[in-house]
Amino acid sequence: MKALVVDDNEALAQVIQGALEDNGLEVISAKDGLDGYDAYVRFEPDLVITDIHMPRASGLEMMEHIRAHNPMVKTIYMSGDMAEFWAALEREKRQYPVSILKKPFSMISLTNLVLDT
Repeated sequence: MKALVVDDNEALAQVIQGALEDNGLEVISAKDGLDGYDAYVRFEPDLVITDIHMPRASGLEMMEHIRAHNPMVKTIYMSGDMAEFWAALEREKRQYPVSILKKPFSMISLTNLVLDT
């Protein structure tokens, strides 16, 4: 399985990438929504794990563009504060294969969620 990790916290993205690679996934990371979209087009992952709050383009904005290519790409949204985006996330969950992970989370929680998708 191929995964794309998008987070403006590059240290967190690297930790997530390492944990997923340790579980046999092929993983690349990007630092924001614009870079994430470009990485998606080049890499064509099966799964996108993305922060919501990011500079240049939010995770939701990025996924809107990605879904033009693949509406059913599996997505895990992560954020410490989802209140502002809750309605949009609920719509996403009704339409697409979406999971939500509240920061902070354990790598075990993330890996279990990824391996169950």
